[in-house]
Amino acid sequence: MKKIGIIGAGHVGLVTGACFAKLGNKVICADNDERKIKNLKNFIMPFYEPGLEKIVKEEVQNKNLFFTTSLKEVVEKAEIIFIAVGTPSTPDGRADLSYVEQVTIEIAKSISAIKTKIKKQKSKIYRLIVEKSTVPVLTGEWVRKTLELLTPTGVEFDIAANPEFLREGTAVNDFLKPDRIIVGIENKRAEKFFREIYSPIKAPIIFTDIRSAELIKHASNSFLALKISYINAISQICEKIGGNITKIAEGMGYDKRIGREFLNAGIGYGGSCFPKDVSAFIHLAEEIGISFNLLKEVQKINNQQRLLVIKKARELLWNLKNKEIGILGLSFKPETDDIRESPAIEIIKLLKEEGAIIKCYDPKAIQNTKKIFPDISYCENSYKVAENANLLVFLTEWKEFKTLNFRKIKYLMKTPYIIDGRNFLDYEKIQKIGFIYRGIGINPVREK
Repeated sequence: MKKIGIIGAGHVGLVTGACFAKLGNKVICADNDERKIKNLKNFIMPFYEPGLEKIVKEEVQNKNLFFTTSLKEVVEKAEIIFIAVGTPSTPDGRADLSYVEQVTIEIAKSISAIKTKIKKQKSKIYRLIVEKSTVPVLTGEWVRKTLELLTPTGVEFDIAANPEFLREGTAVNDFLKPDRIIVGIENKRAEKFFREIYSPIKAPIIFTDIRSAELIKHASNSFLALKISYINAISQICEKIGGNITKIAEGMGYDKRIGREFLNAGIGYGGSCFPKDVSAFIHLAEEIGISFNLLKEVQKINNQQRLLVIKKARELLWNLKNKEIGILGLSFKPETDDIRESPAIEIIKLLKEEGAIIKCYDPKAIQNTKKIFPDISYCENSYKVAENANLLVFLTEWKEFKTLNFRKIKYLMKTPYIIDGRNFLDYEKIQKIGFIYRGIGINPVREK
């Protein structure tokens, strides 16, 4: 059992803290948002993540998980401190590391205060400071320089990088059953800590230097974004000359060198990771004199995919002004309420600009979307969205959408038009019911 501190109770920090507690450690999680911490103490989650609330309740009751607004308390009580604060994009696409810097300064101040308090006892102070946030390479060196500058003599610390690979909607399972664990370290002392805290998890641990660990995170996410944009580029060829992109992806996916995952054509990737990480990686490359044109094209293709929905809507409805368009799915992916960089937000904005009347439904993301679009209609279920709609647009592949009664949907709609932005519906079945269906890179021929 180790005493672990987590600074930042966002998606990464809260999941990491809860899961480390579940593994038998004593975890204290800090955030400067007083309302968030108060809610967490009352088991009110700041976001939706399957399985997380249950773990938080259990581990708080087991007295393995604690919440505080005091960063100093974390530094006093924890041997290992994970920095899990936000690293949003700056206007030019770089990673904003101001939160990481501020936390590092506060850690140094807290260590200094502890050192002063125990000076007479001649006790040694050691802390392992871990980058958990997604940060560009060389961040670890800045963290070290800052700590060395601001902490008093007689304090020992190690820096490490332990990038997260948590997907929203499956984050708990991703933590407890990962493909691999990446750890960038400086010495065997730090390695021993990581081997202990990750010992209950049966997954390979790759120990490397800190720079390589930082690069692995950006390289991995950028490659997955590239894979998505590649299949979307192929879907654009299908749009022009025919072909079925789902069958193409299936045929490619059986090749073990390629694999089927992330070969799903649609309206592009979104969320808080891929767009930010691709942009940060491009700028990092440019700063060292490398023009990463490959990733620039990935961004371009991703943005183009969203415009396909508007093009298809025009083709079906001619003019969009005053047409009722129902949107099903607002979050950037299923099993989350996160709408950050969600393609649905951009598509709704474009439809509104053309004068369309928007009504929508999402199982989890309505409240977040209302903050951006307070003036559109929000419905209690998919069937309410379908009532008198000229067009239904599916933008998130929630499981419940696949099992809708499409005969009832057709009866409720004004005109039977469907755009499937994720290619997840059974279009052959839908067409037999009498819908005119449009997917991405799919060219159905049986329209009556």
